[in-house]
Amino acid sequence: MRTHATISGSELLLGVIAIRLAVLVLVGWGLTLLPRQARDSEAACVASSAARVEAQPPATTVGARVADATFDDMRLHD
Repeated sequence: MRTHATISGSELLLGVIAIRLAVLVLVGWGLTLLPRQARDSEAACVASSAARVEAQPPATTVGARVADATFDDMRLHD
């Protein structure tokens, strides 16, 4: 007597999900263990943002007072 060992749809779906989850975990751990490499595009982004900061006008005294009040408030909550 032969029996057909078939897999149900839910078992197949759970197997596919388990395999994908295992791959995601392995890729995640692999990315955290690899050393970070500096890329030319990242250096260009940093340089362009530094140029934008230099191009902005200096902060007004009203902004400085607001920043000081915010800093004092943060210091009180610590």
